Amino acid sequence: MADEHVIEAVGMTRVIIRDGVVAEIGQPKIRSCPVAKRFDNSVDPITREGVAANISARIQRFGMCTRERGILDEETFVLFGASELMSTGLRTGTLEAAVIVCDGAGTVIVRTPEMVQGIGGRMSGLVSTTPHLEVIARIEAEGGIVLNPQTAAMDALAGLAKTKEMGLTRIAVTIAGFQHEIAEKIREKYPDTLIIVVHTSSVTSLEDALRLTKVSDLIFSCASKHVREAVASVALVQGGVEVPVFATSKAGKMLIMERLIETNQQILVKNIPIPIIDMGSTPEPLI
Repeated sequence: MADEHVIEAVGMTRVIIRDGVVAEIGQPKIRSCPVAKRFDNSVDPITREGVAANISARIQRFGMCTRERGILDEETFVLFGASELMSTGLRTGTLEAAVIVCDGAGTVIVRTPEMVQGIGGRMSGLVSTTPHLEVIARIEAEGGIVLNPQTAAMDALAGLAKTKEMGLTRIAVTIAGFQHEIAEKIREKYPDTLIIVVHTSSVTSLEDALRLTKVSDLIFSCASKHVREAVASVALVQGGVEVPVFATSKAGKMLIMERLIETNQQILVKNIPIPIIDMGSTPEPLI
């Protein structure tokens, strides 16, 4: 089996990593992102060369898409990131597990905040991956469950089915923005699951954005103008202003509130119509 991993990186740039090096890189669809400017290896403006350098640095620093891939971390990168929110939920007991994906392993059931942060904190959108037995062994040794070690398949529904077999009930799952049909199936089959929609720059229509907001608990806006429009009538809380996350249910709102309680950062809380997009820079262009 070829050692190949496909990710959607900063700027909606499609990147193929083979044998631990950036082999192919597409054309970015976004010129600028306030989050990308703050990366350890800043990408500003977003160019093919800048994205390639950033991904290469991640490969070198923590082994992304290689057999040396690190899986544990306690360092947080943003206040309201998906991994940060899930880590908080696992620490407080609001969540028992998270169903996420990891390069080199595919769908993974994680029960500790350190593994959620270690896997998800610095990873871009994973499109496909190749199994790395060393990474899988590392995950399993730390208590994680890899759904399919032979293929590293990514299957959120099967991951949730496995959590039910384990007797777990308070589960979060991450779903990519283009997977609105999968999100709807999850909501129908596992109605109590906390659905977190990430990587939404790929949401190409208001109709799809509305479908996602209807079934999600938390949804990130990324560079999607459609998500920003769709959340206006349903969002209960907005976390952040540059690349915000929106709680579309009380369960999502609770997780944001727990994150606020956990942080030592100074916070302003104010009741105001959302979304708020004029208090800082946003990705350019919104698509």
